[in-house]
Amino acid sequence: MVNTVALILWAAVTLYAIFGGADFGAGFWDLTAGGAERGRRPRALIDISLGPVWEANHVWLIFSLVILWTGFPPAFGAIMTTLYVPLTIAVLGIVLRGSGFAFLRVSLRTNEKRIFGAVFALSSVIVPFALGVVAGSIASGKVPTNGQGDPIDAWFNLESLVCGLLAVAACAYLGAVFLTASARWLGAEDLEEAFRKRSIGAAVATGAVAAAAMVVFLDNGPNRMERLIGVALPVVILSAVLGLLALYLLTRRREKAARFCAIGAVGSIMAAWGVAQYPYLLGDHLTLAEAAAPSGTLVFMIGVVIVAAFTVVPSLIWLYRLDFQGRLMEIPDTALTKG
Repeated sequence: MVNTVALILWAAVTLYAIFGGADFGAGFWDLTAGGAERGRRPRALIDISLGPVWEANHVWLIFSLVILWTGFPPAFGAIMTTLYVPLTIAVLGIVLRGSGFAFLRVSLRTNEKRIFGAVFALSSVIVPFALGVVAGSIASGKVPTNGQGDPIDAWFNLESLVCGLLAVAACAYLGAVFLTASARWLGAEDLEEAFRKRSIGAAVATGAVAAAAMVVFLDNGPNRMERLIGVALPVVILSAVLGLLALYLLTRRREKAARFCAIGAVGSIMAAWGVAQYPYLLGDHLTLAEAAAPSGTLVFMIGVVIVAAFTVVPSLIWLYRLDFQGRLMEIPDTALTKG
């Protein structure tokens, strides 16, 4: 039961990393789109693409927190009390990002649009960075079981910060690949080509940061690194292969297939982390079994997940399918027109 609940937790975190990450990545490209005129059409594409799904993706984050809190309460308490600084930044960023995006869509004045657009774009970079820092702190063993870790040193260190950069890079990569496919659906050939180039650049950057992260963990976290290049090595290789395949498909203008390969590449990164982390939940000092709630609680949780699998998950799958097919996009008449 402990392993089952741990697998459910990993799946929820991975789904948030993929679908929430693509949303955050779109915000990254909003931030780097340029001035008002130069960035008008890319930002319109981002708005059209995010509109149907940006709120639904946070379901996976809420689900992850509930599973962690209920299924592994000692770990939840230790993480929340030690890493409250980056977690608070992430929560505030999520709230500001949602508010910025919502008000941006209904604002009529140029100054208001600039303010809300900046809030949305900046938050889209800050949130994945903060969440990546949290993941790095957990993986590198900076969170003690008693939750009395230093509130600054626990996350302001090389291992955690490089994981934050990796999260931003991976989100930018996913966002660019998804936007390339959206531009293809909408027939905006110049935007399709622009985001194809950004996808390739972001993929290279993500690979470079991932390599740097492995070097950092090799120097500062040998136990974790031994498992990463040992039992988790096949998953690491799978991630690299899928990433290269996604690049090839992008150059061949097969955006739909490239999108699934990009999802697989990021999902494989998360799987490699999970395999390398197992059987520990915090560093090398708190195992899943030690942190698990009583068996009765775990049984009840698994039952709830089964019910959710038949009620909530099908609607989300249907939503993502319609979105992937471009059938939910609301396109204003002048949104993507040139000039």
